[in-house]
Amino acid sequence: MKIIKTHIICLDDHKTFSEDVRNRFSDTAKYIVQVTHNREDLMKAIINGNGPDVFSIIIMGLADSKENIEYSASIISEIKRYNPETAILLITPQDKTEDIRNNLKAYVDSYIARNANTILRIHNTVKKLVSEHNLHFYTRRRKLSAIILISFLAASLLFLLAARFLVPGYF
Repeated sequence: MKIIKTHIICLDDHKTFSEDVRNRFSDTAKYIVQVTHNREDLMKAIINGNGPDVFSIIIMGLADSKENIEYSASIISEIKRYNPETAILLITPQDKTEDIRNNLKAYVDSYIARNANTILRIHNTVKKLVSEHNLHFYTRRRKLSAIILISFLAASLLFLLAARFLVPGYF
């Protein structure tokens, strides 16, 4: 069984949550945690960390200003254009979460309010996203295996049927 690593990239301008995330996901066999501070570093991290056995999760801290919301929407659309399977978590101010959810014109997997339980909620959300990704991955693999098995059985049945008509003496 192939182990799929989770690449967690934190876009943290003010270093408010990135060290807590790094401490929470310290298992290097399962997680790669990388902290970036601007858009260019984030895109480099996404491009360098992308591979077939890596699942990327972007955690972005968001302020409540209108410019920051538009800036985040442009970053999210660029990320989704590059890799649509990347999961995105937004950490928002506690009282502005619903406003940001309604005003942001981009697909975000989860909005997490910034409070005392933020790191625990990030941890639970990352675990949920990894589980969903693995479920999707193994479902595709199971479907492919079933198609191969059914194809083999159909080819075997056709071979036996052809053999029955071509050489009936053996049956």
